[in-house]
Amino acid sequence: MYLGKPKTKSNIAWHRPMSATSRQEEELMQRSARALAAATDPLEKLRLLCLSRGASGIMGLARFFRRMDDDGSKQLNKEEFMNGMKETGLELSNQDAEELFKRFDTDNSGSISLDEFLVHIRPPMSDSRRAIVEQAFKKLDKTGDGVISVDDIRGVYAVTSHPRYMSGEETADVVMNKFLSNFEKDGVVDGKVTLEEFMNYYSGISVSIDNDCFFDLMMRQAYKL
Repeated sequence: MYLGKPKTKSNIAWHRPMSATSRQEEELMQRSARALAAATDPLEKLRLLCLSRGASGIMGLARFFRRMDDDGSKQLNKEEFMNGMKETGLELSNQDAEELFKRFDTDNSGSISLDEFLVHIRPPMSDSRRAIVEQAFKKLDKTGDGVISVDDIRGVYAVTSHPRYMSGEETADVVMNKFLSNFEKDGVVDGKVTLEEFMNYYSGISVSIDNDCFFDLMMRQAYKL
């Protein structure tokens, strides 16, 4: 199912991330697109629209709305929310967007909590999966300030355990650069990755891996845990 390209120049860059294998990434995108055809809940539709663009789709949506929060209030009014949904290029109807806003505007104040909205968009992960992702982040976050650098990732991420490196399809530099590109913003690396971005990315990867033990093993191998 073809979901179309982003429609405006202001759209965020949607990088195609790497999961354990290219096959799993393709399966994630195809599975999400198929599920989208039967989805009726607006929240589920938005989540599937993001995942049909790859595991970094959730992270891309979060970054887009974070940038809209110019004053740092962590609140979005209805006009900002509706305009934001249009600018992402995600094909969510106005009716579904309206229903989503109403769902999160629980106190009828005319604005919604950005944090709450983004947490609910993220695909659910089991406690064990969240724990291993947090463990990997904490290993990288040597200062404990909740922010890691791409250099931190580069220094720990085990390229040699990646299937495309092991098969000889890609060099270590290519594998590493593709992985780090998942944490770029509009094609520009700012050198920083937050826990939210890290968790958003791996929540997308998690969807493509059914087995908890395999997900745990993948994380341990990748970050030498």
